[in-house]
Amino acid sequence: MFALQPRFRLSPHALALIWALGFLLLGLAVLLSEQSERASLLWALGVGAPLLLLLVEVARNFARGETGVDVVALLAMVGALLLGETLAGVVVAIMFAGGNVLEEHAQRRARRELAALLARAPRSAKRERAGVLETIPVEEVAPGDRLVVAQGEIVPTDGVLLDAPATLDESALTGEPLPVRKEPGALVRSGALNVGPPLRMEARARAAESTYAAIVRLVASAQESKAPLVRLADRFALFFVPVTLALAGAAWVFSGEPVRALAVLVVATPCPLILAAPVAIVAGISAAARRGVLFKSGGALETLARLQTLIFDKTGTLTSGRARLVAVLPARDVSEEELLRLAASLDQLSRHPLAEAIVEAARARGLQLELPSAVREAPGEGIEGAVGGHRVRLGRLDHTDGQGLFEAWAERVIRRAERDGATSVFVAIDDRLAGALLLADEIRRDAPRALRALRAVGARRLIMLSGDRADVAEAIGNALGFDRVLAERSPAEKVDAVRAERAEAITVMVGDGINDAPALAAAHVGVAMGARGAAAAAEAADVVILVDRLDRLVDAVVIAMRARRMALESVLAGMGLSGLAMLVAALGYIPPVAGALLQEAIDVAVILNALRALRADSGLGVGPQGLPAERVAALEAAHRALLPLIARTRALADRLGAGDGRQIVVELTELVRELETRVLVHERQDELELHPEIAKLLGGRDPMAPISRTHREIAHLVRRLARLVAELPPEGPLPEDLPELRRTLYALEAILELHCAQEEELYEAVAVETVARTPLKG
Repeated sequence: MFALQPRFRLSPHALALIWALGFLLLGLAVLLSEQSERASLLWALGVGAPLLLLLVEVARNFARGETGVDVVALLAMVGALLLGETLAGVVVAIMFAGGNVLEEHAQRRARRELAALLARAPRSAKRERAGVLETIPVEEVAPGDRLVVAQGEIVPTDGVLLDAPATLDESALTGEPLPVRKEPGALVRSGALNVGPPLRMEARARAAESTYAAIVRLVASAQESKAPLVRLADRFALFFVPVTLALAGAAWVFSGEPVRALAVLVVATPCPLILAAPVAIVAGISAAARRGVLFKSGGALETLARLQTLIFDKTGTLTSGRARLVAVLPARDVSEEELLRLAASLDQLSRHPLAEAIVEAARARGLQLELPSAVREAPGEGIEGAVGGHRVRLGRLDHTDGQGLFEAWAERVIRRAERDGATSVFVAIDDRLAGALLLADEIRRDAPRALRALRAVGARRLIMLSGDRADVAEAIGNALGFDRVLAERSPAEKVDAVRAERAEAITVMVGDGINDAPALAAAHVGVAMGARGAAAAAEAADVVILVDRLDRLVDAVVIAMRARRMALESVLAGMGLSGLAMLVAALGYIPPVAGALLQEAIDVAVILNALRALRADSGLGVGPQGLPAERVAALEAAHRALLPLIARTRALADRLGAGDGRQIVVELTELVRELETRVLVHERQDELELHPEIAKLLGGRDPMAPISRTHREIAHLVRRLARLVAELPPEGPLPEDLPELRRTLYALEAILELHCAQEEELYEAVAVETVARTPLKG
């Protein structure tokens, strides 16, 4: 249905350039043998192919009601042939064809959007009929058919779930990163991935009428409705072409010599327009590529430089797109470390998408995991098995607390998870609910800094667009300072939102998922996070960020603005020089051939200026003098090692007033010791060794003052806690001790978490940047 273009096929302009260059060289060779008439004939033939191509293009432009600077080149070539100035004509033809070849190089892009979407679409379906399972082409699925979708397969059409619950990954449709549990009777949509056991469903629509097919159609219609980006050069045609024709006509009328008019047209041939702008744009594209950003067209770069509104998808763009453990909540007398250790040990053999995040978090905390035995996993419910002599169960609340003994506590956990946009996994040990794990999608570390920088370089309005729940989207949007948050939007509604913003301002859409592809295609410029995103999003976009860093978008905008500025400077300088040459030619001092050579000299000057856009300075980076990546990784690892200590601070605050008072005093005493020997020592070392180095990189009078102030506050709270704990009686805190202890512990937990986040963002800002290009999928 959708054929790909041959990879190395020459364009008509490239063929015309080869044609004109060939005849120019042949004519020069013949001229050396003193056969001037034959040389003139060869040069005239050399004008033929570019002239024919130009005639077709100008005619098409006029048919669309458009005009451009190519009209001047057309008149110059025709005039040169009519007046016998064939050498000047072939030089103009070479300039025209060469300029267009450069522009084509800047605009060439692989148009495989629909092919990428179709590559993911299922080609067949398993239909159950009379107790027999048969594989049929997806086009033969009809409403009412009973289908079976195996684990790892994509739902072929919209339908209703039968018999048993199912777990589906709908991230391609909604952007929601976590799997969704569907109960029997629930609607399942085509394009969703079955991550649980085989499911049975009844089709309610044909494949061509399904949700996923609608996404394919949306990409196609959005691309067709996008108006072609107007070339930078054509904006100058509105005044340049009439001025040129008027001056050429005046030179002919007042001198009576048509060759003067030709000389004016030759030196006015808008090569600074045809060449300078594309060269600057191509240079900008090359500079962006060295920063790990791929522009698929020069028009995309030019438009990005004029951005006003930025729309961001949430999942995978502003967030990491994968679950991360955010809280360990014991329900009874079990430590956080033991609760997580047992849960992660069991999850080593689980196929659930959240299991990997739990195991990864346990290993990051240095916990020793055991190999579980007698493991049994019930899809949609949970997993159970034996770990170190304990019977452990993970999963839904009714799977871990069937008797409802901890119902009130569990309700509080569920409400907290909903407020935080997290998913709860309950843990039972020896048939009693022991606690819960909260997992959530985390904000990218570079997102806040990138968004601030985008506002600084000219973005007037920032909007977050998501298929996720409103409470989750609004929490992230408010944290990042977005002007507007649009949540619970389907792919079609995302397209409508982008089009509404596009009607008001130059709009850029940034996303990474298949569900983002139509919206990316609908924006003035679509930007795809291509390192880990879907191939369809990367293909539908005009710009692809090849590394998994949002701050490269800032680099792309800065480079685009510089390239556009260089293009404008080159065009204006070139047109100024051409204007002077036109006046001199009108007075009869420049013959056509000399005018063509003079124009070539002007071209070289403006191209050299346009090539300044090759600079690839980062919009955010600090260059090769920053902190080495290995050192930044070590600093971040040191912070991760403190996470269990910070979590223990909150857990102790939560447990105050309950349990064994003597044990609480012992744990508080140990906590104070670790805060003094680990946190305070760590911060003193930073103040003496690391902060002076970072201060030099950042510049200014005292750039580390805010961090140092936070260090002082942490030290004050640790000393205050140490005094409070030292005054406690051995049998445990008294009731009047509890409020002050809680306030201090909660304050410590909050400021330590905030401080770690601040320092990690700072490390990211001063790190030496490396462009690790990741090949696109598909």
